[in-house]
Amino acid sequence: MSLQTIKRIAARVLKCGKSRIKIVDEEKAGEALTADDVRDLAKSGAIKVKPETGTGRAKARKKDAKKRKRRRRGVGSVKGSKGDSKKQWMQRVRAQRALLAKLKPLLKEGEYAKLYRRVKGNNFKSKKALLAFVHENKLLK
Repeated sequence: MSLQTIKRIAARVLKCGKSRIKIVDEEKAGEALTADDVRDLAKSGAIKVKPETGTGRAKARKKDAKKRKRRRRGVGSVKGSKGDSKKQWMQRVRAQRALLAKLKPLLKEGEYAKLYRRVKGNNFKSKKALLAFVHENKLLK
């Protein structure tokens, strides 16, 4: 029988892939005719099964080294969403409106409504920016 056929039968008998079969003694293996013959060859050591090769860490180490050098940070490598801009806006506006509510008794007449509209119009980046605007324009009583 051809060695290719023996390799195929050995893979089936020994429950592994063809690439893991190693025929040590080609002369003995060539004489095999049945699956039982192949099984006997495996017991005698004329046919051996190579160990499984796992996934190596070499590529991962290379990749980590590149990442340490701050590579692989382009827009195509970013995973996940940037963050929901609407939720961020809502969070910011709610915080600014809460601050405005606290400041309401301290503000000059009519200024609360103007500032409220400015907050709605996304005029202030943060609570700090809102406070800075209030102090700069002397809107407190």
